[in-house]
Order: sequence, then C-alpha cells, then structure tokens
Amino acid sequence: MMVLATGCEKPQKAPEQALKSATKATFEIDTSLCDFHQGACAKQIGETLISLAISPADSSSEKPLSVTLTSGVTLDNLEVRVEGRDMFMGVIPVILSETAKNTYQGTLIYGSCSSNYMVWRLIASFEIDGQSKTVMYDFLADNSGRND
Repeated sequence: MMVLATGCEKPQKAPEQALKSATKATFEIDTSLCDFHQGACAKQIGETLISLAISPADSSSEKPLSVTLTSGVTLDNLEVRVEGRDMFMGVIPVILSETAKNTYQGTLIYGSCSSNYMVWRLIASFEIDGQSKTVMYDFLADNSGRND
C-alpha cells in the first residue's frame, strides 16, 4: 500500500512584487542613535558628561564633517576613531585639537555605503585623572532627519 501526502504552501510572491515591497519598506527610527538635528549627543561617563556634535547634522558621506567633543573636564591623551557599527568599513582616525577649554574639534570624512542604512560608531578613548575611559556614539550617515 502506498500513501501519498500532499500539502499546500502559500504561493511565493513574484520577483517583481517582492522587489516593489522591498523598495517601499521604510526603516524604523532607532532612538539609540545620535540625531544631530536634535543637537549634541551626550553620554555620562562616571561623573563627567561628554557631548558629541557633528555638522552638518545630516552627517553626509564623502563630505567633510565638523566634529566637536565637549566635556566638563580635561580629556588627557584623547584618541578618536570612527568605524562601521554593523559592517567593517575600515578604521578612520579623527584628529581632534583642543580649541577652547575642554572643547575638542576636528574634521571627519567617511566613505559611502551601498546600503541605504549605514550606522557609524565614533569611539573616543581618553584619561580623566589618570583613569582610562572610553565612550561610543552611534549615528546614521546621510540622515535627512526624516523617517522616509
């Protein structure tokens, strides 16, 4: 005796329909990311508040960006780099100079990504009163400030 069992699956979308759906998809706003349209992004490290501002606020790829790090105290041996958060895009050193008391500024240029959603991570390492500290800021490249 032979038993033949059959089943049904939901039909797959045609490739053209799947492509249309994918191109219409929008990204949810990730509230953990810095949004420089809203102002500087602040992080508390122990007793010290450290803020990052990038301008222009849209953080455009392949264009010079002004980076400003401010702190309530002096940051000794400050080293800053930028890396892709979710994909390797190399390590980009950022040279910041103290331009005012506890204010450090420099310029950053990073490449573009073929994806429509590239999150970069700025990592600042420094010492406060001889203690090594690190702070990280994640932000979206080419951020128009809207959830398109």
